[in-house]
Amino acid sequence: MFKSGHFVAAQLGELRDDQCQPNGVDLTLDAVFEQTSPGRIGRDGKSIGEREPVESADGWYHLPPGGYVVRYAETVRIPENHVGFLLPRSSLLRNSCMLDTAVWDAGYEGRGEGLLEVHHEIDLEEGARIAQLVLADAAHSGTYEGDYQGEHLS
Repeated sequence: MFKSGHFVAAQLGELRDDQCQPNGVDLTLDAVFEQTSPGRIGRDGKSIGEREPVESADGWYHLPPGGYVVRYAETVRIPENHVGFLLPRSSLLRNSCMLDTAVWDAGYEGRGEGLLEVHHEIDLEEGARIAQLVLADAAHSGTYEGDYQGEHLS
């Protein structure tokens, strides 16, 4: 069963009033990056390619078509017995953009990232709502202790 927006909001801390939705919480844009070198994913581990920050002009990012890594402003905490799913806000889709995300396991804490696919140029403002986090009940053993635990918290 999916949790209410108020339940999700209680896991995240301070939010703007417009971020709490009936079925989840909107996450906002903190920063945009372009990957500049190859990454590597193998059976023996992984490495993330180098990235360069995309410069904003007066708090706005003008993004031509391409792929970008976006970082969310909010610290996400996935409680035990839950799983987190992040979905793009429909306003991104209506503007020919897609936000690709992954499952957030119970116990994850950090300021996560997603892949923003831009199919037609767009201007995005820092702090704009770009994704909606929903939480669902989940049976599991253990909690997340992977490489991305605590990412972007310091």
